[in-house]
Amino acid sequence: MIIGKVIGRIVSTRKHERLVGNKILVCEVKRNGTKETIVAIDTVGAGIGENVLITTGSSARISMVNNEAPVDAAIVGIVDEENDLEIFN
Repeated sequence: MIIGKVIGRIVSTRKHERLVGNKILVCEVKRNGTKETIVAIDTVGAGIGENVLITTGSSARISMVNNEAPVDAAIVGIVDEENDLEIFN
């Protein structure tokens, strides 16, 4: 899992049928000292500005209600406390 921050959302009226009804969020993550942007399916009701836990790969797909959905990144938790980690400064 990786920690990310939700920075936006995507509205898509046309998408794969197994993605219908899912919220798609844009997240900023830090990897190797650089910031990257990824798109993740929200499974927990996260909102813009929240720090979240993101899983990728097959773990993301099986975290979905429909584990046949074409998903490579999924938000699986909302971070309540970071113990003074300065992740997104």
